[in-house]
Amino acid sequence: MSEIVGVHGIGKYRYYEDAGGSPGGAAEAMRVKWDRYLGRGLGRENGEYFSEIAYYAHHLRPADRNRPVRRTPVGQMEAPAGLVLADWAAQLDGRLRGLAGETLTGLAHRLAGWLLDSLGPHAVRFAEDFCPEVAAYLGGGAPRSRARDAVADTIRRREPRVVIAHSLGSVVTYEALWAQPELSVELLITLGSPLGMRDVVFERLLPAPVSGRGTRPPGVGRWINVADKDDIAAIPPDLRGCFEGVERDVTCNIDPLDFHTVRNYLGCGAINDFLKPYMSGNQHGL
Repeated sequence: MSEIVGVHGIGKYRYYEDAGGSPGGAAEAMRVKWDRYLGRGLGRENGEYFSEIAYYAHHLRPADRNRPVRRTPVGQMEAPAGLVLADWAAQLDGRLRGLAGETLTGLAHRLAGWLLDSLGPHAVRFAEDFCPEVAAYLGGGAPRSRARDAVADTIRRREPRVVIAHSLGSVVTYEALWAQPELSVELLITLGSPLGMRDVVFERLLPAPVSGRGTRPPGVGRWINVADKDDIAAIPPDLRGCFEGVERDVTCNIDPLDFHTVRNYLGCGAINDFLKPYMSGNQHGL
């Protein structure tokens, strides 16, 4: 049995392009990197820890995959990505809710300036990945179902004891495990998760929260959530207030500028203690 499956977050379509349109090639390129990142956190940089990274980014892109996809500048975002931008920015600063009533184009330009001035270029680049991909996934239809099925299929095939899901990948994983309740995972670790983000993600989850609360998927034994204190995707950073069945919220401080990358989450050591029960007898060198 394989021990750990990873589920990637936003901004990973370039792996698909670099692999010549191969989801498997993209997944393998990411697995090599995730092994290195986790190895750094564990102090064992030469190990192989992940059996596979569940890859879904290509399902969130237009059908014309022969055309290279480039980021849309924040100030030029149109609906529905622009609506995600507005609602997400309001999570960061409640005063931005007062901007409602502007045209979406005007609002996007204003928010672009606010992001740059308040949070810097890292936040702008983050928004350029986060808003379109969240909009594409939560918009429903084929992108959502195919992304969710890709994650479920990887978990079914690999039968991992542990799933580590980063960023938007935590949303896809949550829905995949609910959609396929026969899938069993001993430990789910979410990193930098936007699952609890009101008006953007939380209310749009499938299944929908009941009385303002979500619930741990039935096939998950334990759920640990980890969030950096400065991660602008993990709003709120603590998921226990939003979901039944989260065993623990762990706060870390990975980097004030590079606040959301899986490289820093895996490399900071915050999940080491939770992985200890799975560190011996693993065919991938754990």
